[in-house]
Amino acid sequence: MTTEYPVSDSHAEHKQLSSPGKRYGARLQERSLSGILQQRVIDNEKRMLEVALTHVQSDGSAIAVAGIIVAARRRFVIGTGKSFAYATLLARDLSGGLAQVYLIDETVNRSIDILSETKSTDVLIALSFRRYRRDTLELCRQFIAAGGIVVAITDESDSPITALATASICVPTDSVSSTDSPTAVAAVVHLVTTLCTASAKGAKRRLAARDDLSSQFNLYLED
Repeated sequence: MTTEYPVSDSHAEHKQLSSPGKRYGARLQERSLSGILQQRVIDNEKRMLEVALTHVQSDGSAIAVAGIIVAARRRFVIGTGKSFAYATLLARDLSGGLAQVYLIDETVNRSIDILSETKSTDVLIALSFRRYRRDTLELCRQFIAAGGIVVAITDESDSPITALATASICVPTDSVSSTDSPTAVAAVVHLVTTLCTASAKGAKRRLAARDDLSSQFNLYLED
Protein backbone atom coordinates (compact mmCIF):
# COMPACT_ATOMS: atom_id res chain seq x y z
CA MET A 1 0.00 0.00 0.00
CA THR A 2 1.38 3.41 -0.94
CA THR A 3 0.27 7.01 -0.79
CA GLU A 4 0.42 8.65 -4.22
CA TYR A 5 0.11 12.40 -4.61
CA PRO A 6 -0.74 14.50 -7.70
CA VAL A 7 2.06 15.19 -10.17
CA SER A 8 2.48 18.90 -10.91
CA ASP A 9 4.95 20.80 -13.05
CA SER A 10 7.02 21.57 -9.96
CA HIS A 11 7.03 17.88 -9.02
CA ALA A 12 8.24 16.95 -12.52
CA GLU A 13 11.11 19.41 -12.13
CA HIS A 14 11.77 18.01 -8.65
CA LYS A 15 12.23 14.50 -10.06
CA GLN A 16 14.66 15.72 -12.73
CA LEU A 17 16.89 17.62 -10.30
CA SER A 18 18.18 14.60 -8.41
CA SER A 19 21.21 16.06 -6.64
CA PRO A 20 21.77 19.11 -4.40
CA GLY A 21 24.29 20.45 -6.93
CA LYS A 22 21.75 20.35 -9.76
CA ARG A 23 19.10 21.96 -7.58
CA TYR A 24 21.41 24.76 -6.51
CA GLY A 25 22.29 25.52 -10.13
CA ALA A 26 18.65 25.60 -11.19
CA ARG A 27 17.17 27.46 -8.23
CA LEU A 28 19.71 29.43 -6.24
CA GLN A 29 22.56 30.33 -8.57
CA GLU A 30 21.21 33.79 -9.31
CA ARG A 31 21.06 36.15 -6.38
CA SER A 32 17.55 36.47 -4.99
CA LEU A 33 16.08 38.96 -2.61
CA SER A 34 15.86 37.27 0.77
CA GLY A 35 12.22 38.28 1.23
CA ILE A 36 11.19 36.76 -2.11
CA LEU A 37 13.09 33.53 -1.47
CA GLN A 38 11.65 33.28 2.02
CA GLN A 39 8.10 33.57 0.67
CA ARG A 40 8.76 30.92 -1.99
CA VAL A 41 10.05 28.48 0.63
CA ILE A 42 7.15 29.15 3.03
CA ASP A 43 4.52 28.78 0.30
CA ASN A 44 6.07 25.52 -0.93
CA GLU A 45 6.35 23.99 2.55
CA LYS A 46 2.71 24.80 3.34
CA ARG A 47 1.63 23.19 0.08
CA MET A 48 3.73 20.04 0.54
CA LEU A 49 2.48 19.55 4.09
CA GLU A 50 -1.15 19.85 3.01
CA VAL A 51 -0.66 17.46 0.08
CA ALA A 52 1.08 14.85 2.22
CA LEU A 53 -1.37 14.85 5.12
CA THR A 54 -4.44 14.94 2.87
CA HIS A 55 -3.36 11.83 0.97
CA VAL A 56 -2.15 9.91 4.00
CA GLN A 57 -5.54 10.54 5.56
CA SER A 58 -7.45 9.50 2.46
CA ASP A 59 -5.71 6.18 1.80
CA GLY A 60 -5.07 5.03 5.37
CA SER A 61 -1.42 4.13 4.76
CA ALA A 62 -0.24 5.62 8.08
CA ILE A 63 -2.84 3.58 9.97
CA ALA A 64 -1.78 0.43 8.10
CA VAL A 65 1.92 0.98 8.82
CA ALA A 66 1.25 1.81 12.48
CA GLY A 67 -0.80 -1.36 12.88
CA ILE A 68 2.07 -3.51 11.64
CA ILE A 69 4.55 -1.75 13.93
CA VAL A 70 2.38 -2.19 17.02
CA ALA A 71 1.70 -5.86 16.26
CA ALA A 72 5.41 -6.69 16.00
CA ARG A 73 7.41 -8.09 18.90
CA ARG A 74 10.55 -6.10 18.05
CA ARG A 75 10.84 -2.91 15.98
CA PHE A 76 14.02 -1.95 14.14
CA VAL A 77 14.44 1.41 12.44
CA ILE A 78 16.86 2.07 9.58
CA GLY A 79 17.79 5.17 7.64
CA THR A 80 21.14 6.03 6.11
CA GLY A 81 22.56 9.33 4.94
CA LYS A 82 20.13 12.18 5.56
CA SER A 83 17.44 9.61 6.35
CA PHE A 84 19.33 8.68 9.51
CA ALA A 85 18.04 11.93 11.05
CA TYR A 86 14.45 10.90 10.30
CA ALA A 87 15.11 7.39 11.59
CA THR A 88 16.53 8.78 14.83
CA LEU A 89 13.43 10.92 15.36
CA LEU A 90 11.12 7.98 14.65
CA ALA A 91 12.98 5.59 16.95
CA ARG A 92 13.20 8.16 19.74
CA ASP A 93 9.49 8.94 19.74
CA LEU A 94 8.40 5.32 19.24
CA SER A 95 10.45 4.16 22.22
CA GLY A 96 8.42 6.40 24.52
CA GLY A 97 5.29 4.31 24.08
CA LEU A 98 6.51 0.94 22.75
CA ALA A 99 9.00 -1.57 24.08
CA GLN A 100 11.84 -3.09 22.06
CA VAL A 101 12.49 -0.29 19.59
CA TYR A 102 16.01 -0.30 18.16
CA LEU A 103 17.72 2.23 15.91
CA ILE A 104 20.21 0.51 13.62
CA ASP A 105 23.25 2.78 13.88
CA GLU A 106 25.97 0.24 13.03
CA THR A 107 27.67 0.94 16.38
CA VAL A 108 25.46 -0.17 19.27
CA ASN A 109 22.92 -1.91 17.04
CA ARG A 110 24.61 -3.47 14.02
CA SER A 111 22.71 -4.85 11.05
CA ILE A 112 24.76 -8.06 11.02
CA ASP A 113 23.78 -8.81 14.62
CA ILE A 114 20.12 -8.10 13.95
CA LEU A 115 19.97 -10.21 10.79
CA SER A 116 21.45 -13.19 12.62
CA GLU A 117 18.53 -13.12 15.09
CA THR A 118 15.62 -11.91 12.93
CA LYS A 119 12.25 -13.54 13.61
CA SER A 120 8.93 -13.52 11.75
CA THR A 121 7.52 -11.32 14.53
CA ASP A 122 10.08 -8.56 13.85
CA VAL A 123 9.46 -5.46 11.73
CA LEU A 124 12.00 -3.22 10.04
CA ILE A 125 10.86 0.36 9.53
CA ALA A 126 12.92 1.73 6.66
CA LEU A 127 13.16 5.39 5.70
CA SER A 128 14.45 5.76 2.16
CA PHE A 129 14.53 8.96 0.12
CA ARG A 130 16.33 9.92 -3.04
CA ARG A 131 19.12 9.42 -3.85
CA TYR A 132 18.20 5.95 -2.58
CA ARG A 133 20.96 4.30 -0.57
CA ARG A 134 22.02 0.80 -1.60
CA ASP A 135 22.84 -0.19 1.97
CA THR A 136 19.27 0.50 3.15
CA LEU A 137 17.78 -1.53 0.29
CA GLU A 138 20.18 -4.42 0.82
CA LEU A 139 19.40 -4.58 4.53
CA CYS A 140 15.68 -4.69 3.72
CA ARG A 141 16.25 -7.60 1.31
CA GLN A 142 18.27 -9.49 3.88
CA PHE A 143 15.73 -8.80 6.62
CA ILE A 144 12.91 -10.21 4.48
CA ALA A 145 15.04 -13.23 3.56
CA ALA A 146 15.55 -13.84 7.29
CA GLY A 147 11.77 -13.91 7.79
CA GLY A 148 11.03 -10.38 8.98
CA ILE A 149 8.57 -7.78 7.71
CA VAL A 150 9.54 -4.43 6.16
CA VAL A 151 7.45 -1.26 6.15
CA ALA A 152 8.67 1.93 4.52
CA ILE A 153 8.40 5.70 4.55
CA THR A 154 9.62 7.02 1.22
CA ASP A 155 9.11 9.82 -1.29
CA GLU A 156 7.78 8.16 -4.46
CA SER A 157 5.27 5.40 -5.13
CA ASP A 158 7.81 3.82 -7.50
CA SER A 159 10.86 4.22 -5.28
CA PRO A 160 12.97 1.03 -5.03
CA ILE A 161 11.90 0.24 -1.48
CA THR A 162 8.16 0.04 -2.18
CA ALA A 163 8.66 -3.24 -4.05
CA LEU A 164 10.14 -4.72 -0.86
CA ALA A 165 7.80 -3.32 1.76
CA THR A 166 4.57 -4.90 2.97
CA ALA A 167 3.15 -1.40 3.44
CA SER A 168 4.52 2.03 2.51
CA ILE A 169 3.77 5.68 3.09
CA CYS A 170 4.76 8.01 0.28
CA VAL A 171 5.68 11.56 1.36
CA PRO A 172 6.42 14.42 -1.09
CA THR A 173 9.73 16.22 -0.59
CA ASP A 174 9.44 18.77 -3.42
CA SER A 175 11.43 21.89 -2.63
CA VAL A 176 12.49 25.27 -4.02
CA SER A 177 15.86 24.89 -2.28
CA SER A 178 19.02 22.92 -3.03
CA THR A 179 17.91 20.38 -0.41
CA ASP A 180 14.76 18.27 -0.51
CA SER A 181 12.10 19.34 1.95
CA PRO A 182 11.99 17.54 5.33
CA THR A 183 8.74 19.18 6.46
CA ALA A 184 6.18 16.57 5.42
CA VAL A 185 8.53 13.72 6.36
CA ALA A 186 8.80 14.98 9.94
CA ALA A 187 5.02 15.42 10.09
CA VAL A 188 4.35 11.88 8.88
CA VAL A 189 6.91 10.47 11.34
CA HIS A 190 5.05 12.33 14.09
CA LEU A 191 1.71 10.96 12.86
CA VAL A 192 2.95 7.37 12.78
CA THR A 193 4.49 7.52 16.25
CA THR A 194 1.31 9.08 17.65
CA LEU A 195 -0.88 6.34 16.14
CA CYS A 196 1.45 3.65 17.48
CA THR A 197 1.59 5.09 21.00
CA ALA A 198 -2.18 5.53 21.16
CA SER A 199 -2.85 1.86 20.39
CA ALA A 200 0.09 0.21 22.17
CA LYS A 201 -0.58 -1.79 25.32
CA GLY A 202 1.34 -0.45 28.27
CA ALA A 203 2.12 2.92 26.65
CA LYS A 204 0.54 4.92 29.48
CA ARG A 205 2.45 2.98 32.12
CA ARG A 206 5.69 3.22 30.16
CA LEU A 207 5.41 6.98 29.68
CA ALA A 208 4.56 7.51 33.36
CA ALA A 209 7.59 5.46 34.41
CA ARG A 210 9.81 7.57 32.15
CA ASP A 211 8.44 10.74 33.73
CA ASP A 212 9.25 9.41 37.19
CA LEU A 213 12.78 8.48 36.15
CA SER A 214 13.34 11.85 34.52
CA SER A 215 12.36 13.55 37.77
CA GLN A 216 14.62 11.27 39.83
CA PHE A 217 17.60 12.07 37.62
CA ASN A 218 16.62 15.75 37.50
CA LEU A 219 17.09 15.78 33.73
CA TYR A 220 15.05 18.83 32.82
CA LEU A 221 14.95 22.42 34.02
CA GLU A 222 11.20 22.23 34.54
CA ASP A 223 11.70 19.39 37.05
